[in-house]
Amino acid sequence: MRMMLRARLDTQISNEAIKNGSLPKLMQQLTETLKPEAAYFGPEDGCRSCTFVFDMQDSSQMPTIAEPLFGELGAKIELHPVMNAEDLQKGLSALQR
Repeated sequence: MRMMLRARLDTQISNEAIKNGSLPKLMQQLTETLKPEAAYFGPEDGCRSCTFVFDMQDSSQMPTIAEPLFGELGAKIELHPVMNAEDLQKGLSALQR
């Protein structure tokens, strides 16, 4: 299922992660784990944030995905199922049958 992960990183913890070099490594590991179709990084609500759109094969993947963000960056995380335009058209056409 296509999912969107949005994480807002704790500023103090992520400042330290930048200083000690762990932030780029964690983002690289997360990217390798998720193999996202899209990844975005920027400010949100005055915090560093990242957004990934990826395919989640099983809900049991949630701890593997979320725990590094919680534990290492003090992140606040949202995880939502999402559709692209093709998925939306497929879903809407099923309503018309």
